[in-house]
Amino acid sequence: MAKLSTSLDDVFLALTDPTRRAILSRLGQGPASVGELAAPFDMALTSFMKHLKILERAGWITTAKAGRVRTCAIVTERFADVGAWVYAHRALWEA
Repeated sequence: MAKLSTSLDDVFLALTDPTRRAILSRLGQGPASVGELAAPFDMALTSFMKHLKILERAGWITTAKAGRVRTCAIVTERFADVGAWVYAHRALWEA
């Protein structure tokens, strides 16, 4: 099988961590500040920010800063990328 593009590799890699999946689930309800997103997790803010950077680099989220508040929003097109890859390979799995 051909190697995934770097972009698609990053998309799937970002989904491997339960913290990042939880962040995406929360952002599915609407944009949120970094503080709101970090609140449920028992980790230092610097560690949490690494998760956000991975999601942003993979194209799952966008961030915008207004004053001292950084707000994150989900990029729904990434779900289509994953869905297209899975759909394209479904015939192989079902054979």
